[in-house]
Amino acid sequence: MFGFYDLQMPGFIQGHLTHVSNKQQGGTLIGVTVMGFLSALIVGPCVAAPLAGALIYIGQTGNAMLGGAALFALSMGMGAPLIAIGTSAGKLLPRAGAWMDTIKAVFGVMLLAVAIWMLERIIPVSATLVLWAILFIVSSIYMGALEALKAGCSGWIKLWKGLGIILFIYGVLLLIGTAAGGKSMLQPLKGITGTASTVGQATHLEFKTIKGMDGLNRALEEAKAQNRTVMLDFYADWCISCKEMENLTFTKPDVQAALKDTILLQADVTANDEQDKALYREFGIIGPPAIIFYDAQGNELRNYRVVGYMPATKFSAHVKRAFQ
Repeated sequence: MFGFYDLQMPGFIQGHLTHVSNKQQGGTLIGVTVMGFLSALIVGPCVAAPLAGALIYIGQTGNAMLGGAALFALSMGMGAPLIAIGTSAGKLLPRAGAWMDTIKAVFGVMLLAVAIWMLERIIPVSATLVLWAILFIVSSIYMGALEALKAGCSGWIKLWKGLGIILFIYGVLLLIGTAAGGKSMLQPLKGITGTASTVGQATHLEFKTIKGMDGLNRALEEAKAQNRTVMLDFYADWCISCKEMENLTFTKPDVQAALKDTILLQADVTANDEQDKALYREFGIIGPPAIIFYDAQGNELRNYRVVGYMPATKFSAHVKRAFQ
């Protein structure tokens, strides 16, 4: 994407496929089938990943209507632009030029960002923040953040440079914050700028970790004996939404106040072993994040389940309704 090297199918194979495709007679079923097969062979690697993700999700939900609608939407989203461009004889396509290299570079940065986002599930937080900082700083340099503006340059170049400076500053802040023990990308200097008002204040909820159905049942029996409500949180290190709940929801004072009389249990399903899968089956969920509430008698409040990320304000109100 950045022009350093090219990885592509060998030229003799491309030439042979093109020759076979061009020999096909238009307007015949066999010709169309062969051309479609060759096109699928070339485009297949681009389609395989999103198609596999869609099929896995559909298989887990077991909803035939949803599956059919999702695959139909995927096919229309891919096919409709091709039909529009093909029938227009290329008139809808912009002219080739140097701007295409810029588009490639932008998409290259986006691909690297997705790679780092995926790595967040398996590498330490500090390593992830360093990777984000490197991506921002290097991208800003290519955007001209450290270069002087030439006289009479266009407004677009000035805008590009301004965005580059912002990325550069943010990348440096991430490096400094990570070196100081920061763990948040949204608040890179939080480890440095702690104030006296936050000293001694609990920043995270204290959870008791349970494992499997046996661990959950024991914890529920103990809570029932104490006549206390229970919140069970499904968590995994590779779950991004779980970390959002942990850093953006569970740290808020109103959430902590709403849960002050509640026993907090956490099922760490990072390993995704047989005991973890048994918990999934028990509650009929696909995986984290999911939060289950129990009343003081140990009965699940099924109508108050939370699946996915929920902001602090909504979550605290949700807890109050569940335990009122």
